[in-house]
Amino acid sequence: MQLYIGTKMINSKPMTRLEYNQFRGWELPSDECGSDDGYLVEYLDGKPNTKRYKGYVSWSPKEQFDGAYRKTTGMNFGLALEALKGGFKVARAGWNGIGMFCIYVPGTKDITFSEGTPYADAVGSAPNQEILPHIDMYTVNSDGRRAILPGWLASQSDMLSDDWVIV
Repeated sequence: MQLYIGTKMINSKPMTRLEYNQFRGWELPSDECGSDDGYLVEYLDGKPNTKRYKGYVSWSPKEQFDGAYRKTTGMNFGLALEALKGGFKVARAGWNGIGMFCIYVPGTKDITFSEGTPYADAVGSAPNQEILPHIDMYTVNSDGRRAILPGWLASQSDMLSDDWVIV
């Protein structure tokens, strides 16, 4: 066997082992304890295995669940980056700007910059140029207007904070 580390976005709710078996219409195996605490887990990226949920559903014991999953409020920067790569918008709860958030831009492999743009003026308008993946911030400019800040960089305070949230 090989060692793995996982990061997935899931939905969950507390449910005992017996409650999960009843939910699935199964008999509780005689060698299992129905009062074990745990969670019904819905994997958002999985093929549905029950009509009651849109994703793949399973049950996880509380100890394993608590060791593997974190709420999407109070995340560290690493989890915020994983959420960004998963297509979610993230922000720091401690940011003082209302409505500020970051988005992941996956980049563009084959682009031709339009004549007269700062990019074409700087590097030319030859085909097959590339914009690399990066993080942009939705913020407010100095005039108070909503604006996108391309290529946002996290401060050390941002990287070391545990108040990241999905917005």
